[in-house]
Amino acid sequence: MAYKIDSGKCVNCGACEPDCPVEAISENGDVRVIDADKCISCGSCASTCPSEAISE
Repeated sequence: MAYKIDSGKCVNCGACEPDCPVEAISENGDVRVIDADKCISCGSCASTCPSEAISE
């Protein structure tokens, strides 16, 4: 199951993007999004997010 970013909590800091080993995170407007087809559910992004906007 792919991780998801809560757009209400995401502050678009970009901290999660470089930690994704499969480059599944990108910027979409004023938030980051996770491509579910690329996500391998490793959790690297969730542990990096300072606003706790990423969950499984």
